[in-house]
Amino acid sequence: MTTAAVRSAARPELLTLLGRTPVVRITAPLPGPHPGFWAKLEGLSAGGMKARAAVSMLMGARERGELRPGAPVVESTSGTLGIGLAFAGQALGHPVVLVGDSELEPSMRQLLRSYGVRLEIVDRPEPRGGWQAARLSRLRDLLAVLPDAYWPDQYNNADNTAGYASLAAELAAQLDHVDVLVCSVGTGGHSAGVIGPLRRHWPELRLIGVDSTGSTIFGQPARPRLMRGLGSSIHPRNVAYDAFDEVHWLGPAEAVDGCRRLARGSFVSGGWSTGAVARVAAWAARVQPGAVVATVFPDGPHRYLSTVYDDDFTTAHGVDPATAATRPVQLPHPYAAEATGWARCTRVTDPLTRPEGTGEDHSAHRAPRTGRAAADLPLDDVRP
Repeated sequence: MTTAAVRSAARPELLTLLGRTPVVRITAPLPGPHPGFWAKLEGLSAGGMKARAAVSMLMGARERGELRPGAPVVESTSGTLGIGLAFAGQALGHPVVLVGDSELEPSMRQLLRSYGVRLEIVDRPEPRGGWQAARLSRLRDLLAVLPDAYWPDQYNNADNTAGYASLAAELAAQLDHVDVLVCSVGTGGHSAGVIGPLRRHWPELRLIGVDSTGSTIFGQPARPRLMRGLGSSIHPRNVAYDAFDEVHWLGPAEAVDGCRRLARGSFVSGGWSTGAVARVAAWAARVQPGAVVATVFPDGPHRYLSTVYDDDFTTAHGVDPATAATRPVQLPHPYAAEATGWARCTRVTDPLTRPEGTGEDHSAHRAPRTGRAAADLPLDDVRP
């Protein structure tokens, strides 16, 4: 049974809680020693990292007249953006209706409903597009029956990207210099939103994308995915393909191992995305001595206590952190082989520009950056 979305007056004072998160130096073994990297702790902001995007999307829609005062906001979510929209809805005075799926954790369902969200749950994935497609199908049904409802369409909304300008500004103020930025990729919003402003500060900044095995964002075949919050079964148009220098795909074992090592060795940790980007950031710091590496931890660990940090859950899903890869397998291009564990590729392309039936891509490729990148190292140098 669903509950009605709670209508309440706007509380704009909540917006003062958005952002201004700290950065911390991470030196915990991931899985072995490394020189350290900087992590921005977005889990310490009200609503987490995606509250920045949620507020930006709703305010942009209001300014254009697409979202009327007090009108409902309807969106599909695997959880993280849902918290951000619950925050934005309360701050700006809009009821929020979210479409989740059967794999959404009970604790997250309870939390969203506690925030006054109306939650719709789909119980069957689509044969093509999986849970993501099923959620979007239900969302379109809701739009047909909810008058004046606004759908932000996080996957293709430029205001999603624009919402992370504040994140870029904070990083530029907090760190004197960054050589390598590591970003998880789901909707593509935060990587696209920070890389432009940061490259105006540091023109040679390299961007590494972190995706999930089974995600189709960077050209791999879509498969069922255990990890939530990164990866996609569709091709979000917010992804700035030409901005990436390389992409890494990681599996659940690597992410779980990364999260648990962070918790033991640095106290700060998070969920699937955090474990994955931490592992890649440690690798980047290790293979490029002297480089200043930074990443973003999108949220904290509390949502994941019954999944990432639960041995019964990981055992039931065949995830053994002890089997986590200690270094990536190199792929010559995204279509060369299916990544089933940690893999990396320095050829980043838009899959929708690839002619059917070929391994070729006709999209533009950005010129290599100066300096000795990890891609230029002998394979023997790319080691844990």
